[in-house]
Amino acid sequence: MSTFRSVFIAVVLATALIVTALLVNRERPGLDTERPEADMVAATGRCATCHREETPAIVVEYEKSRHASVGTSCLDCHGLQDGQESLEHRGFTISAAVTALNCQQCHSSQYREFLRSRHAAPAFAAVEGAEPFSDEQVAFSERYHPGAVDRPPNMLARLEGVSAIASGCASCHKIGQPNADGSIGTCTSCHSRHLASIELARLPTTCGQCHMGPDHSQIEIYEESTHGVLFNAQRDEMNLGADPRRLTVADMPVPTCATCHMSGLGGVGVTHDTSERLSYWLFAAVSERRPTYVQAQDNMKAVCGNCHTANHTDAFYEEAEAVVESTNERVLEAKDIMDGLYDADLLTPAPFDEPIEFTYFDYWHYWGRTAKHGAFMGGADFVQWHGNYQLLAQLVELRALAEELRTRHASPTE
Repeated sequence: MSTFRSVFIAVVLATALIVTALLVNRERPGLDTERPEADMVAATGRCATCHREETPAIVVEYEKSRHASVGTSCLDCHGLQDGQESLEHRGFTISAAVTALNCQQCHSSQYREFLRSRHAAPAFAAVEGAEPFSDEQVAFSERYHPGAVDRPPNMLARLEGVSAIASGCASCHKIGQPNADGSIGTCTSCHSRHLASIELARLPTTCGQCHMGPDHSQIEIYEESTHGVLFNAQRDEMNLGADPRRLTVADMPVPTCATCHMSGLGGVGVTHDTSERLSYWLFAAVSERRPTYVQAQDNMKAVCGNCHTANHTDAFYEEAEAVVESTNERVLEAKDIMDGLYDADLLTPAPFDEPIEFTYFDYWHYWGRTAKHGAFMGGADFVQWHGNYQLLAQLVELRALAEELRTRHASPTE
């Protein structure tokens, strides 16, 4: 009898404990579902338990990251922020999409600097125009980049079609896409999603994912330049993961894109505004000095000063600016030809419906840009054969096409 009673009591107690545990578990979202502790979602915890089976690479990348080493958990990045759409994910409430809003929780100064750059709203507006942005976002960006966001959609992209935009243009330009939560852009375009790597963002090939090709051939120019050759030779000896605030030439004796445009090498301030050290609007058909010309050039020259004497850097800038001036003159001559044809009604108002319009577009958008970028990045072949030679040859073609149009207009066929 006593044995039966003992078993009965044990069963009752066990049942009570299970029921109590279930009730407690239901009432503990702050611990385990909405905001679990770091050790429950770290690489050995609950998130990793599933993701090691379903998407194992992201767990491996997280384990290698700086975030993992300092105890940043999955929910610290994927947690729901104000204004974000929620997603119920196997008992966890997370953000349906991780955006710059999530990153700026810890990296607020970097996000503010990014917002001032052409990587932000101007990048996406270059394809989609002002329509996707709020009035406040347009006004903010126009303070720093007049005309870069308050603009119509890109007509060439529209003519190429929706599929070309989605798989082509947007693949790069979405770095400045507005998000539903009110933020702009995605930090993972440069740092990757789960590795969150400074080293990755410093690699020239990371920038070269977008800054390549005939209209902005920075990666090709860099690889030809002395900087690029030296980097490839010394890559394995560099500390590309060094703290940006304490980066020295001992870590990186050879510059990459990030060194010149963003890093704090030699005491220069770190910035995520990639426009901060640019003195010209090189992407424009006719390149003028930016409003911040003097300060921007001083900032860039300070970076150059880690390797070069002031006389060397000043001479380099003088030569580069001479290329900008001569390129502007050639582009203006080509523009005069086109303006004359439009004024004489020899071309329709519709964009890109006549061969000469493509020739003129290539003239400034490809060859003009290439010559100017080559000059400022030390790419001799791009100043010459991929730049000035093409400018010379295409100007001859433009003149011939224009004369053909005038002749055809003067002697119309019956």
